[in-house]
Amino acid sequence: MAKNPNPELSRRERQIMEAIYRRGRATAVEVSESLPNAPGNSAVRAMLAILVRKGLLKIEKDGPRFVYRPTRPGREAGRSAIRRVVETFFAGSLSSAVAALLDADESDLSAADLARLKAMIEKPTKEAGKK
Repeated sequence: MAKNPNPELSRRERQIMEAIYRRGRATAVEVSESLPNAPGNSAVRAMLAILVRKGLLKIEKDGPRFVYRPTRPGREAGRSAIRRVVETFFAGSLSSAVAALLDADESDLSAADLARLKAMIEKPTKEAGKK
């Protein structure tokens, strides 16, 4: 049976995945140290095992320790998460999601950010004109 590439995660599972993505790789102790109101070590290890079964983490042996690494690059996982947010909160409308982000706080966008966004928006139009 194939693993679901986009399994639903609990809040704590998301926190664990975020901790591992921030570090690139981590032991159960390192994960536990980075969690707010961390549960006991056995609970953290149990959740890591669940994430391995879900296909989101892989285990590597490093001497006497087990080290956990994501199975997908952070950028790929981020894109998947964004797609779920767009589907869930914006009825699949990418333009509505982008508008919500841009409305959030205009002062966060520099001139360079705006130029990059403009180029990204114009790129498909320019490429379509070349065909």
